[in-house]
Amino acid sequence: MLTILGFAMIATFLVLIMLKKMSPIAALVLIPALFCVFVGKGAKLGDYVIEGVGSLAPTAAMLMFAIVYFGVMIDVGLFDPIVRAILKFCKADPLRIVVGTAVLAAIVSLDGDGSTTFMITVSAMYPLYKRLKMSLVVMTGVAAMANGVMNTLPWGGPTARAATALKLDASDIFVPMIPALAVGLLFVIALSFVLGRRERKRLGVLTLDEVLVEEKEAETVLVGAGGTGSGKGAAPAAGSGAAATLGDDEAEDGFKGLDPNRATLRPRLYWFNALLTVALLTAMIMEWLPIPVLFLIGAALVLTVNFPHIPDQKARLAAHADNVLNVSGMVFAAAVFTGVLQGTGMVDHMAKWMVDVIPEGMGPHMALVTGVLSLPLTYFMSNDGFYFGVLPVLAEAGAAHGVTPLEMARASLVGQPLHMSSPLVPAVYVLVGMAKVEFGDHTRFVVKWAALTCLVILGAGLLFGII
Repeated sequence: MLTILGFAMIATFLVLIMLKKMSPIAALVLIPALFCVFVGKGAKLGDYVIEGVGSLAPTAAMLMFAIVYFGVMIDVGLFDPIVRAILKFCKADPLRIVVGTAVLAAIVSLDGDGSTTFMITVSAMYPLYKRLKMSLVVMTGVAAMANGVMNTLPWGGPTARAATALKLDASDIFVPMIPALAVGLLFVIALSFVLGRRERKRLGVLTLDEVLVEEKEAETVLVGAGGTGSGKGAAPAAGSGAAATLGDDEAEDGFKGLDPNRATLRPRLYWFNALLTVALLTAMIMEWLPIPVLFLIGAALVLTVNFPHIPDQKARLAAHADNVLNVSGMVFAAAVFTGVLQGTGMVDHMAKWMVDVIPEGMGPHMALVTGVLSLPLTYFMSNDGFYFGVLPVLAEAGAAHGVTPLEMARASLVGQPLHMSSPLVPAVYVLVGMAKVEFGDHTRFVVKWAALTCLVILGAGLLFGII
């Protein structure tokens, strides 16, 4: 019964948010609360929620101060040269911009933290997508998939969890997987090429003169269809030479990222801000301090140095309060979902059922089975739940048929490109929140492509004899 209710709860949540019948925050809170009552454990709902909130509180704190930190860095102009360089390289070509998004997200993912990756990627690319009226779900989808492949780095989390759960060396798991993961990353870049070509066909290729207009005089710009690719209310294609008028709010939003005259710029402090960011990322990779503490200190320091007057600091905090509230609220709402899922025992029953339904004849192919199961399991539960709760059971079943723990551990990494868009991953709310994309729209777009990326990695692993 718990198995059925667990799958029903997840399915209900996904259907409601993709159909936009409920907001993600409301769905994350109300649906698990209702199912908790169905299970007969409504009296323990408070305990489950408090436990879930406690486990995610450090993550929420990290996101809050990280958003303030990178938000201020955007205000003071740290990423302006990057945006301008990418714009010049891409030459206002949607195809190059989408490919650039994938490459940028993959490079930034080397720091091992998804939230930081999404903040930097969206900060750099969002103005370009807005200015050219490109589909924002393409940006979020490509960034999430690229980060999902790179999330398998030993310091990224999943590899370390697999190594810990099966008592293996992380390098023994990761290094042989590099060829398969490289194929997966190349597939993401190839997919971004296809998606970019589709955007180019929809919008046309603009010239820099058409794009780099003076902000004060930019009332119109040659653009194609707006929105997130729905096609409703589409403007004439850019190639037709029609001009679409931007409203005041839309113009301000679309051009803010590159406004060379905004009052918050601090050109004299550019190298201080750049070195501070490098130091912060280095400290995070080296694990000198917990990540929430690093961003808390970093946010306080960057505010104090760049805006020494208290009214200016308050103004910067107020400017980013919307993002902070949206993301941190989503994380705490997700704590209700995960708390009920784990506290009621639903997740354990779901995992056990999926293991039990594996046919006996699949025993010698448990690595393949694990790779396939990693897609839905890492999407519907946390990495901790999968690697510490499910993987050891699968590994034990594989060992009985001669499948080594190393093969099982490598196969367990396959589902990460899909996992990074799971509603249980706090970083995805940073991505969609900063990109101003509905979570349901992102999910509808990315799931099929991310699942295909996972299968490509799995196929490459089998072909190379890694899995």
